[in-house]
This record gives sequence, C-alpha cells and structure tokens, in this order.
Amino acid sequence: MDLRPPEDGPHRLDGTWWPRSHDLDRELPALIKALEHRWPGITRVTVSRTMWRIRPDTVTLADREIHINRSGALPHPHTICLLSYGVGRCDLLVTPPGTPLAPI
Repeated sequence: MDLRPPEDGPHRLDGTWWPRSHDLDRELPALIKALEHRWPGITRVTVSRTMWRIRPDTVTLADREIHINRSGALPHPHTICLLSYGVGRCDLLVTPPGTPLAPI
C-alpha cells in the first residue's frame, strides 16, 4: 500500500493497494488496519463487482462489521472506496492480484 501525504490535500485517488488475492474476507482486514491512523473507524467499502468475485457482504474487524457494497459505477474497476463516518473517504487504485512485476 502507498498513500499520499495528508498535507497534499484532497485528490481523486489517495493511494494504491496491491492485494495478494481476490478474497476480500482475507485481504480487507489488513488494509483497514493499515489505514486506521488516517481513516479511523472505516465502516463501509465499495468495490468493483467485476474484480471481486468472492462474495462476503460484511467483514468483521475487532468489534465492528465493515459492510461491502459491490458496484459497477466506480470511476474505474480497479478502485476501492473506503468510508469512515465523520472522517471521510479513501479512494485507492488497486493493482489486481496476480499482476506480474514489470521489469525495470
């Protein structure tokens, strides 16, 4: 995961994420924990329905449930939007799992 510095102000994309699999139940908890310092209390996530085929409707993290919405209306199928009530939203560009590293 890579994030823009908060002092850069609002942007269409706040960073990038490269999950290891298409299993949101396994991948989301680690992402949300990593974002807690900037977006605490994330409760909703919107993902592309074409990219994320495995279907949990919620993911439990500590004492809260994170609700997952699948949408075809995201700006790009390789994005994820995380919402934190009272804090705002975090939009990440997702490198699809299994994408090979480009040679340098």
